[in-house]
Amino acid sequence: MTAAEVVLVLMWGGVTAYAVFAGADFGAGFWDLTAGSASKGRARRELIAHSIAPVWEANHVWLIYVLVVLWTGFPRVFAAIMSTLYIPLTAVAAGVIMRGAAFAFRKAATDLALERAFGATFAASSVITPFFLGTIAGGVATTRVPFGNATGDAISSWFNPTSVFGGVLAVGTCAFLAAVFLCVDASHRAPDLVDGFRRRAIGAGSICGVLALAGVAIVHADAPDLYHGLTHRGLPLVIASAAAGIATLVLLRARRYVIARATAAIAVVAVVWGWAAGQYPYMLEGAVTIQEAAGARETLVVLVAAIVIGGAVLAPSLLWLFVLATRGALDQDA
Repeated sequence: MTAAEVVLVLMWGGVTAYAVFAGADFGAGFWDLTAGSASKGRARRELIAHSIAPVWEANHVWLIYVLVVLWTGFPRVFAAIMSTLYIPLTAVAAGVIMRGAAFAFRKAATDLALERAFGATFAASSVITPFFLGTIAGGVATTRVPFGNATGDAISSWFNPTSVFGGVLAVGTCAFLAAVFLCVDASHRAPDLVDGFRRRAIGAGSICGVLALAGVAIVHADAPDLYHGLTHRGLPLVIASAAAGIATLVLLRARRYVIARATAAIAVVAVVWGWAAGQYPYMLEGAVTIQEAAGARETLVVLVAAIVIGGAVLAPSLLWLFVLATRGALDQDA
C-alpha cells in the first residue's frame, strides 16, 4: 500500500465515522420535524434533544478532519471539489450553522413562538444538510467533477439524477439510523415511546431498501462507470450492506434494539466502503487516480504521523464521551 493509499484509508475512516454518527444526529432532526404538534410531539422531541445533546457538536469533528486531510494530502482534488461543488457545499455549511445555533437557542428560549421557530429551523436544517451532502457524494462519484480549478459546471455537477438520488438516500438513511438508535435510548428513558420509534425505523428501513433498488436503475443509466465499479469491485460490500439492513429489520421486529443498532451501523459502513471500492483507483471518477492526485510523499508521511498521534489523543476522548452519554452519566440530574 502506498503512502497516498494509507492517507486515503485514514481519511475514509473519518468519512465513515461522520456517516454513522452525524447521520444518526441528522436523522434525529428529521424525526423532530415529523414529531407532530407542539403538545403531541413534545415527549418525542424531548427524548431526541436528550439523546443528541451530549454528542451533536463532537460529530462535526469528523467533517473537519476529512476536509483537512483532503486539503493536505490531495490539494488539487480539494480545489476541484470546492470550486465546482461550491453551491451544495455552501448549503451544507449554512445548514450546519443554522442547525447548531437553532438547537442551542431552542433550549434557552422562554417564548413558545421562538421555541417553535428555532425548532423548525433545527429540524429543517437536519434534512437539508444530509441532502446536499448526498448530492456532493453523487457529483464526486460520477464524472461531473473534472480535475482542475473551477472547470466543472456549477449546476449539473450536483443537480443530476445520481446526485439527487444520493441526496434522497442520504436523508432516508439518516432517518433510519436515528430511529434505530432512538429505540435504544427510548427503552432506557421513555419506554412508552419505543414502539413509535420502532415503527419509524422499520418504515424508514423499508423505504431505504426500495430507494436502493430504484437507485440501481438510476446509476446504471446516469453513471455507468460508477455502476460498473459497484457491481464488480464494490459488489461484496453492497451485498453486505443489504444483508445488514435486512438483519436490522428482523431484529427490530424481534425488539432486539441494541444488536439492531450495530447492524444498522454496519449497513451504512458497508455502503460507504462499497462506494470507495467501486470508485477505486480514482479520486475523481474518470478524471484522476489516487496516485496522480496525491501531494508530495514527504507531506503524506508527515500527515500519516500527525493523524496517528492526533488519533491517539482524540479517539479515547470521543469514545469515553459516547460511553458516558450511553450510560446516562451526562444527564443533568445524574
